[in-house]
Amino acid sequence: MSDPVAHNVLGSELVPCSYAPLTGYFRDGCCNTDDSDLGAHVICARVTAAFLAFSKLRGNDLSTPRPEHRFAGLQPGDRWCLCAARWKEAHEAGCAPHVVLESTHISALDFVLLEDLQRHAWPRRNAAN
Repeated sequence: MSDPVAHNVLGSELVPCSYAPLTGYFRDGCCNTDDSDLGAHVICARVTAAFLAFSKLRGNDLSTPRPEHRFAGLQPGDRWCLCAARWKEAHEAGCAPHVVLESTHISALDFVLLEDLQRHAWPRRNAAN
């Protein structure tokens, strides 16, 4: 598994992304990773209907429950550890979901710019949630 003390993109200790639904490559609630996580499930996103539709069109249906994978299916507003490449693809297509920076693993910076993540930060600073 990952380091005992994982860090987020802000340089502080990684905080959980979601326990309901239970997310993370290791299904530990965090966007932890290691060399076996080939998809790099490291970006904690607050998914939207637009992103879920985009992902489904790209062949990754995140809305349909898959009990055999301990996956209940996502709904808009759920937090989920996304593959960094999928988030980047959605960003380039103009439909990237919000990102919880405190819960996004530092290794996400191997794939995307911190500035891009910050522009999609949730909760939005100086805005009503």
